[in-house]
Amino acid sequence: MPPWLIPYALLLPGILVIAGLLLWPLVQVVFMSFQKLGLPQVRGTRPAEWVGFDNYQRIFENDLFWTSLRNTVVFAAVTVTLTLVLGTAVGLLLQKLGKVMSKVLIVGLMAAWAVPPVSAAIIWRWLFDADAGIINWALNLVPDGLSNALFGRADWTGQPWLNDPVSIYMILILCVLWASFPFIAVSVLAGLKSIPSELYEAARVDGSTPWHTFRKVTFPLLKPVFAVLTILSIIWDFKVLAQLLILAGPTNREAYNLSLFAWSEAFNPPPKMGTGAAIAVVLTLILLVITFIHVRQMVRTEGDIK
Repeated sequence: MPPWLIPYALLLPGILVIAGLLLWPLVQVVFMSFQKLGLPQVRGTRPAEWVGFDNYQRIFENDLFWTSLRNTVVFAAVTVTLTLVLGTAVGLLLQKLGKVMSKVLIVGLMAAWAVPPVSAAIIWRWLFDADAGIINWALNLVPDGLSNALFGRADWTGQPWLNDPVSIYMILILCVLWASFPFIAVSVLAGLKSIPSELYEAARVDGSTPWHTFRKVTFPLLKPVFAVLTILSIIWDFKVLAQLLILAGPTNREAYNLSLFAWSEAFNPPPKMGTGAAIAVVLTLILLVITFIHVRQMVRTEGDIK
């Protein structure tokens, strides 16, 4: 084998695995989005009907699609921002702690990150349950005068947190933030370990404040790390499904995001899998555009630095 072919030969098994597990299903979803697919077609009793762009036209004319898109974008923007800020703050804190305490906290953080999304959502649903939730119980312990001053009410018995789309998304943000920021914190900590300590010593000698040191030393050197973490967070938060399905349920349509809208169209009776596939394709295209813009900006920034 020619030497120049060896790197490509080594990459070939991984490429084939990725193509089989990711690319081929994606191609199938794209084809499904141009077809009318229901239970008869899935069972094989009727052939799939090619409908062209009818599925896309149907979702773009549906007000629920635009509500779901708005919910998705707002939720992702808020959650990504909070996750990066909190994760970075915790990563900086871990760097300041001793080795033993830092390791103990990292283990605890990663335990929270490793909790399955379904399990985490069930816990948060129980916390905010209208009848048996600990949140309503704790709020009822607040003195009436203070509760009225802070919240405008004193009795929290039976407060239906999971009925209103706004409160549902507030709980969803807490749920996703709790599970996501440990990964950001550990990734930032790993990046901080790669920064030479001499740079911080020089900044300290120059009388730099902690904020100025972070802005002029830490942040510029961690830009590649933050770029990757931002992209990953956007992708993960745009695709949130299990947590929202458990918190809001399949019938609260005002709380849909694009993932739950696609799931509902594909699997709620009567199932319209072609329409669900079209929503999934639109979501994928949105993420590809965001990723392309972000990566291009990152490459331009690195080019300017060089």
